[in-house]
Amino acid sequence: MATPLPGSRAEQRRRTEARILDAASQLFLTAGYERTTIRAVAAAADVDAGLVMHYFVSKQELFRQVIEAAPAPEVKGTPGQAAEQILASLADRLASEPAASLALLRSMLTSPEAAIAASTAIARYEAQITEAIPADDASLRAAIISAITLGIMVSRHLIKSDELATADPAQVISLMRPCILSLTAPASPH
Repeated sequence: MATPLPGSRAEQRRRTEARILDAASQLFLTAGYERTTIRAVAAAADVDAGLVMHYFVSKQELFRQVIEAAPAPEVKGTPGQAAEQILASLADRLASEPAASLALLRSMLTSPEAAIAASTAIARYEAQITEAIPADDASLRAAIISAITLGIMVSRHLIKSDELATADPAQVISLMRPCILSLTAPASPH
């Protein structure tokens, strides 16, 4: 895709869309999915609510695009490299509470619309993991890895489970390493 010329209508549209996405990101983060309205996003972006709907069609689509625009961990390489990338990403999220990720996760847990919108990003992450796993059941293994890491994040940062909330991230990763390595390893013959 070509970069729009400065001052062109395409460039103005790109800047307006970016401003709307930024405003929506902040509102979804602070207010959650349910309490964020198209009117509030429009006001924060200093545009008309009709323009938000013109560009994004619905609040669910706007939320999906906010999630799509957020930086996501990348998983690639050999099974061992993929496992270490998954563990490094989890370690980062355990060490410092990822406010933006947690706000989006909280929205996914409380709103079916938000969960549907987030499913694309989760599927993309699971597809990356699947590519790194040399097994017939790679997609199931990737889904299990995703569920485990999401469960750890929910338990540590949202539920604040006693043991997990106060655990040393290095210890959690050390305990998780055999599990993740096992799930990313080539399938053993039965």
